[in-house]
Amino acid sequence: MPKGTINVSMPSDHFEQLLDRAAAKHGIEPGFWDIWGRYHTTSNETRRAILEDMGLAAQDSEALQHSLASIVSREWERLVPPSVVTGEADEAQIVVNVPVDVLGQVAHILLRREDGETEEFDFELADLPQAGSIEMDGRTWVRKRIRMPVALPLGYHDVFVNIGSLRGITRYIVTPESAWKPPHLADHGRAAGISISLYGLRSARNWGCGDFTDLLEIIDWAAAELGASFVGLNPLHAIHNRRPFNTSPYLPNCIFYQNFIYLDIEAMDDFAHCRRAQCLRQTREVAAEIDALRATPIVEYERVATLKLRFLKLMFCDFLREWRHRTPRALDFQKYITDEGDLLERFALYCALDEVLHRQDPDVWIWTQWPEPYRDPASPETRAFRQHRWRRVMFYQYIQWQIDVQLRRAQQRTRDRDLSIGLYHDLALATDRFGSDLWGHRRFYIPGCRVGSPPDDFAPNGQDWGFPPPNSERHRENGYRLFAESIRKNCRRGGALRMDHVMRLFRLYWIPEGKNASEGAYVRERSDDFVRILALESVRNEVVLVGEDLGTVEPAIRETLDRFGILSYRLFYFEKDQNGAFRRFDEYPGRALVSSTTHDLPTLAGFWIGADLEARRSVGVIDDAQFRSQWENRRREKQKMLDLLFAMDLMPRNLPRDAAFYPDLTGELHNAIVGFLARTPSQLMAINEEDLTKETAQQNLPGTTWQYPNWSRKMRFTIEELRSNREARAYTEMFRNWIARSGRTNQVIAHISQQST
Repeated sequence: MPKGTINVSMPSDHFEQLLDRAAAKHGIEPGFWDIWGRYHTTSNETRRAILEDMGLAAQDSEALQHSLASIVSREWERLVPPSVVTGEADEAQIVVNVPVDVLGQVAHILLRREDGETEEFDFELADLPQAGSIEMDGRTWVRKRIRMPVALPLGYHDVFVNIGSLRGITRYIVTPESAWKPPHLADHGRAAGISISLYGLRSARNWGCGDFTDLLEIIDWAAAELGASFVGLNPLHAIHNRRPFNTSPYLPNCIFYQNFIYLDIEAMDDFAHCRRAQCLRQTREVAAEIDALRATPIVEYERVATLKLRFLKLMFCDFLREWRHRTPRALDFQKYITDEGDLLERFALYCALDEVLHRQDPDVWIWTQWPEPYRDPASPETRAFRQHRWRRVMFYQYIQWQIDVQLRRAQQRTRDRDLSIGLYHDLALATDRFGSDLWGHRRFYIPGCRVGSPPDDFAPNGQDWGFPPPNSERHRENGYRLFAESIRKNCRRGGALRMDHVMRLFRLYWIPEGKNASEGAYVRERSDDFVRILALESVRNEVVLVGEDLGTVEPAIRETLDRFGILSYRLFYFEKDQNGAFRRFDEYPGRALVSSTTHDLPTLAGFWIGADLEARRSVGVIDDAQFRSQWENRRREKQKMLDLLFAMDLMPRNLPRDAAFYPDLTGELHNAIVGFLARTPSQLMAINEEDLTKETAQQNLPGTTWQYPNWSRKMRFTIEELRSNREARAYTEMFRNWIARSGRTNQVIAHISQQST
């Protein structure tokens, strides 16, 4: 029976009850409240479609009842759960499911700690407390609770259970009760930083795209000129570098590895030793191409990627000779490959296949177009390709090694310059369904559904983001290894991590195949497990966590984030009271990062002149009537904003109080808004580079692809001009003054200065 139909002959009330049970068990919410206060009930069709995508047979009562019975049976027939996530203060315990006829036997427990140390215990099953029982197919099963006489440290441990012929293993994860809290932010300490789009950095030496050497210069500038505590970055995830569809850092090819266009080729050790690369750099052809790429107002992803790959392949060929001689650098590379394991192996294999198969057939762009055998990472044909093309696979492993070398150098520069937090990374919510993550780790995603959001005032028809939701049960079965890696690899070269759409840890809006965004449903996640593992990785890597919690957020979600020390994410545009008035700066939460805007919203200067509205009208996202309506609303918002700034004594009293007297973002307005943000009690404050330098165009215009140059706009000033240009220096001085006046001066610098005094 096809999706979207229900057997009308079945008793509808019985099917409805089964559907309620199945939906509740699998986290499908019965409905939700929209931003207008209206309740939307999840339809039976939507619930059934989601359940079927989860792997249940739900076409009629009989099939659904059988599916539910099978699930219960699998749960009880499994000796131990696949994973347990618990707090460090909790008692170490595990439950076992056994048939009643084995209760006279002994449970042998082998505990292997993360450090390799082992302990063994024996328990008489009959003496253990019972936690439940069930009758299945004429046989009784009981659940027994085993309390282990040990205190386990934070980390990932394994518990092996043997009861007669029964065997089981549990991943036992002990987590802290809170994410990492930097000492200098304790006792109401606050800090400030600058956020940049790394790809958009302009300099006199880069190859048309910001790179890691540009980042070193920005770090030096932020430390010396701003007194900042961190430099925020866009997600650095690997993307396909194909405009216009494959350049979004928030829809990456891979969330575990980074984009090679950020490499500074000339700063690589192998460039200094590769004569062919040096000679190529001196050719007129390459010099002209680099000059042209530097001069473009937007990043030409394909051209930059093609040019850098040309050099990387030359240098890798030379490095292969070094690798064969097992030099110290070659041994470092081999250790990197070993440490990265299967994740890097599959990513590099995907990259090699993608390059070779596209070269063989230029019309093949995505892995779902590959010959059938290559769509499976474990097929004999894929393994044969790996064996035959091992150098090409190693080449892509080499690239990631070099990225890690330069990124590690950048984080070390923040330490050398005494930035107390350092690099502030961004972890995307999504992953491209045609990228390496889906190719290599397909079973960790739910096919047939897409993630999105329900209708709201920003998107009246809802949003379909086009990527599949995670399969949380598979993550649990896997001991949450893949989830932990996604956090670990994105924060290991930094001091802070922002999680895009942190509500993902609690619930996501699923849209079944054949449905539009208004016909979806919220599905709850294993939030306690995910948040606890996030806190564990934060503590281990000493990384501040920021959860992007914009939009409709349940109070319980923010309460949980606050309890675990995860900072909220607050934007000037969105912080309003019940009457629609902007909140005072002293009404902002302390445990938060406050910012001016995001990549998806207008810049401060663009907001004031309506540049975003003009851009949306020019590409057809809104019509003339909608433009006029939104512009009228914008005028009201500007007046509310101005009223607030005057009320907080941030605007000179002799200036007009009517927003109509300010056709653009004047110096006084700019200073007042930055000062407002600096004076909030929020622990962290970040100003986007575009807002510091009063740029009017935003980085991304939601709802567009080819119509707008998304994710490619270059910054207004070059890095050199940030120090030399009079206007740029005025903006820098203004920000630095507010950092000092508000007490957000880099705590490390302040401490050193105090000691010197």
